[in-house]
Amino acid sequence: MKALLLTQTRVAYTDSSFAEIVVWEVSRPLESSAHSYKYRLAFVVDGVCVLRYDNESGKGDHRHTLDGEARYRFLSLDRLFADFDRDIRRFIHEDRNT
Repeated sequence: MKALLLTQTRVAYTDSSFAEIVVWEVSRPLESSAHSYKYRLAFVVDGVCVLRYDNESGKGDHRHTLDGEARYRFLSLDRLFADFDRDIRRFIHEDRNT
């Protein structure tokens, strides 16, 4: 089975920020992942990716922020989307308060 594109969405938050969400269903888990999804969720502000959740073969599920990279515990797509949304809201709130 080839990868099946489940969603490819771009959401504008402001004139200078957007989120891009891309999720594929794959026939078998990527190396270092225990689920059958390949995903990339990115939040970009002023042309800079300030937040990204993704997985790649051999590296597994992880999250990038301006502070670095950390492992991410994937539980479900719904939880992934909720965690991504929470982090975007947190970033926007912190950005407004600086």
